[in-house]
Amino acid sequence: MTIRLVSTIGLSVLALSMAACSGMSTRDTNTAAGAAIGGVAGAVLTGGSAAGTVGGAAVGGVIGNQVKK
Repeated sequence: MTIRLVSTIGLSVLALSMAACSGMSTRDTNTAAGAAIGGVAGAVLTGGSAAGTVGGAAVGGVIGNQVKK
């Protein structure tokens, strides 16, 4: 139940944050999306651990930044 709640909240935040990215470059948008997705994935995989969430966001941001370089 907790993992589903965290995932739902994370995806909702991702959807809302993408609306704020209209003036950003494609690379900036990809970085933000990667960080958000990575943060949610890190939280889910580590059971909500803060370190897992931050680590996932960092890795996701780097990957998102490198997409379509």
